[in-house]
Amino acid sequence: MLRWLAPALLLLLAVMLTLPVLTLGASWLQFDAAARDVLSQMAQTVLPEYVFTTVWLCVAVAVGVAAVGMATASAVTLFDFPGRRLFEWALLLPLAMPAYVVAYAYTDFLQFSGPLQVWLRDAFGLSGRVFPEIRNTPGAVWVFTFSLYPYVYLLARTALAERAAQLMEAARLLGAPLSRRIREVALPLARPAVAAGVALALMETLADFGVASYFGIQTFTAGIYKAWLSMDMPLAAAQLATMLLALVALLLWLEHRAQRRMRFATLRGQRAGSAEAQPVRLRGGRAAWAVLVCALPIAFGFLLPVLFMLRPLIGGWDDLPWSSFVQWSRNSVWLAGLSAALATAIALALAFALRARPGALTRGVVQLASLGYAVPGAVIVVGILLPVGWVQTVQPDTRVGYLITATALGIVWAYLVRFTAVALQSMQSGYARIPASLDDSARMLGTTGLGLAFRVHWPLLRRSTAAAALLVFVDVMKELPATLVLRPFNSDTLAVVTYQLARDERLGEAALPALTLVLVGLLPVILLSRTLRAR
Repeated sequence: MLRWLAPALLLLLAVMLTLPVLTLGASWLQFDAAARDVLSQMAQTVLPEYVFTTVWLCVAVAVGVAAVGMATASAVTLFDFPGRRLFEWALLLPLAMPAYVVAYAYTDFLQFSGPLQVWLRDAFGLSGRVFPEIRNTPGAVWVFTFSLYPYVYLLARTALAERAAQLMEAARLLGAPLSRRIREVALPLARPAVAAGVALALMETLADFGVASYFGIQTFTAGIYKAWLSMDMPLAAAQLATMLLALVALLLWLEHRAQRRMRFATLRGQRAGSAEAQPVRLRGGRAAWAVLVCALPIAFGFLLPVLFMLRPLIGGWDDLPWSSFVQWSRNSVWLAGLSAALATAIALALAFALRARPGALTRGVVQLASLGYAVPGAVIVVGILLPVGWVQTVQPDTRVGYLITATALGIVWAYLVRFTAVALQSMQSGYARIPASLDDSARMLGTTGLGLAFRVHWPLLRRSTAAAALLVFVDVMKELPATLVLRPFNSDTLAVVTYQLARDERLGEAALPALTLVLVGLLPVILLSRTLRAR
């Protein structure tokens, strides 16, 4: 009985985590004349704009995050200058800022009625608009670049720190000047890491809904919501979602390809911190340039948005809806805590199953679960709600629609599809540090099955489990697209309320939940910075 139970549970997990994506593929098998007409009309009108805007946005963001991430990673890894130790972890701070919060902050401060333009008009007697409108595609590129460059920075810094030191030293001994060492040794070594980081940043860009909706940008994600909510065409939304999913699959393939190229053989038994491999000491103007290169991304991606949000928060402190804020926070914490617990439990079970019986079924389920984070929230929403509509068409009296949309079942399901991969990555990293000899020793002493998991693995996996739960908790707190549609009635979360208040131009009230999300987002940044310092 038990021998069949484990494969059945694995198959159940595989179905749960992949059903939303499989449903989108099945949508092309269903013929609906109205949906085909809508898609045909969209293809002649707005679909080319969706494609052009999405591609243009991705290309510009790719260039931006690659330039900023590579420049900062090279500065803190290859050079030594005042404040370098501070910048090593401070450059991660924009990870705590949801992109839509950055968009709201810049809009509030730079818009025509914002404090900066008002002050400039009063101080210099100017009339009309002083700065161009930020709520457009170039403004979105600015927001995404300084919100997402840490993906490139983190991977490029790791690649340079682990692999560049010895080769840079060898090039120096061969007489190569510093500029040539950087151009022909360090930068080519970091190229796969930069490609992987850019792919991750573009996945986040494609998954975004808050920035695109607030700035009025016609991207694929905005088009999916428009087809579903405005046109009431779920089948057309599903087929649009498959197009977006194809773009994400291409990025995921590029990211995996880049990750494989990053697997260089590293020298063991040698310390990268030898005298010849030490970072180059900068002084004077060069040191000032290095400080500027590192300080500007932190300012644009974290410090300035926080200050911009603090201004309306302090100005309207007496009018803040504190009672509602408590309710929003309670809903957010409850959904995030439940999802984090379930995702971590699933990830722990999958990681243990892969460790105990690394068969084809287990590896397949683990790979499917690992792909979830790449699926945009809008795609998951359509993939969950579309079969609900099919079921209700066949069985009008069924309660499936109520369970998915009026309770926490639907939103938690969406969270698990999207964020189980985050917990799984942490659990697999934890298992990688447990030698297989411990399992063999435990089996020789008669400990097998679940006893092996609880008595041997669990004490060694507590930190990895806590890290996995924390990462999922924070990601769920910040998730907007899926939460916006699938949240239970009267269960607004901090992310949803921030979006709604900002959309209604009530940015002073939006500052409180927005800054709360930033504070929560600092937790994994602190954990990550401590991990990097411990290496």
